[in-house]
Amino acid sequence: MTISHSSIVEKAADATARATPVSVARRVRGLSDRAIAWLFIAPAITLLLAINIFPLLWAVYLSFTNYRANRPNAPVQGVGLGNYERVLNDPDIWQAMQTTAHFVFWTIVLQTVIGFTLAYLIDRKFRGHAFWTTIILIPMMLSPAVVGNFWRFLYEPQIGLFAYAVSLVSGVPTSDIQMLGNVTLAPWAIIIVDTWMWTPYVMLICLAGLRSIPDYIYEAAEVDRAAPWRQFWSITVPMALPFIMLAVLFRGIENFKMFDMVTLLTGGGPGSVTEVASITLKRAAFESWATGRASAFAIVLFVAVFGLANIYVKALNKVKQR
Repeated sequence: MTISHSSIVEKAADATARATPVSVARRVRGLSDRAIAWLFIAPAITLLLAINIFPLLWAVYLSFTNYRANRPNAPVQGVGLGNYERVLNDPDIWQAMQTTAHFVFWTIVLQTVIGFTLAYLIDRKFRGHAFWTTIILIPMMLSPAVVGNFWRFLYEPQIGLFAYAVSLVSGVPTSDIQMLGNVTLAPWAIIIVDTWMWTPYVMLICLAGLRSIPDYIYEAAEVDRAAPWRQFWSITVPMALPFIMLAVLFRGIENFKMFDMVTLLTGGGPGSVTEVASITLKRAAFESWATGRASAFAIVLFVAVFGLANIYVKALNKVKQR
């Protein structure tokens, strides 16, 4: 004898109804659908607020104090805007911000150009495009720790495949190819790794934009005898632009917080040439134990990213409305 799924659900609902106290059942019947929906999502919202909002408010409070995490029992004194003044007048922090901007700019440029190109080629639906799409997506699925250690091995000048390939093409000895130890090459070594890992993410978003363009628009353009390059610049790029901008927004925010990849590859070196803002923040908080100053720096970073993202979102909304 088989029991249908609907009968099982009905029996479970009847059992739940019988187990519900009469007083509770009367209260629930008096609630609207909107109130019942809020009743179900309230625990999740409360948990999210506790996880996200409380640490932010606590960091704001600490940014106005001289609190040090390695001295939890020491008296905490307010310093006003002193921490913010030290952060904004610290040349090392401004240098870290410039390094971060360098990473963000070049990773976004490379990932956007390569990602859109790959999406455009895959959208042609050539033979085997599903297989190559899967292959391209593999780097994005790996852990940053795995990627960092993997590329650190590839960058080894004596045994690394990257140095061997460069030497094969350029003729430069592998011992001279110090990607992680050279002041000029180290920043680009990190940019290459981040681009390799996250270009597939940009490709997916761009591919979704290309697939959303109706075919009849291209058919109308062909009737008007528009050349392929004209279709690309007049139809493909404008209609996929909101998706491209969305990918730039996501990657810009993530790259601004870049930490694990840089730590695994260079640790901020050689010297401080690859020390991004997140590493400077980590050193202030967990090496110098200047928790109040580190909190002020974190708030400055938050305001900077939030402000730039708001401006960018407004530009994105204008593009969508065209």
